[in-house]
Amino acid sequence: MYIVHHGAGGQHVNKTSSAVRLTHIPTGIVAECQTERSQLQNREYAMRLLRSRLYEIEKQKRDSELANERKSQVGSGDRSEKIRTYNYPQGRITDHRIGLSIYQMEDFLNGNIDEMIDSLIAADRAERLKGEE
Repeated sequence: MYIVHHGAGGQHVNKTSSAVRLTHIPTGIVAECQTERSQLQNREYAMRLLRSRLYEIEKQKRDSELANERKSQVGSGDRSEKIRTYNYPQGRITDHRIGLSIYQMEDFLNGNIDEMIDSLIAADRAERLKGEE
């Protein structure tokens, strides 16, 4: 999975060849170390360095995928954004993200929320399909 290059290192060039350079073949990322006297210690250090770089790249990839997924969800997530209004005198519930009003408030408050959930799911699917085009 990686290539090890050995070479001279530091002040001890004449005594030891302890420098190590590791190349991660799939990504081409290089980590090198010549701070330690021992080639084994240099290799372990370079391996830790390589692992941490690969981890950071994967983490950034995951974070950006999560951010994109969040952005694609219904609503902007802004704190000031109105999500739903409950109008008791008129018996109306309005979800402002999809512009749906339901006029059976008592049913809704008793847990019959399927119509609202189904509409939100449909709006989310439509938004995702639009994003794939």
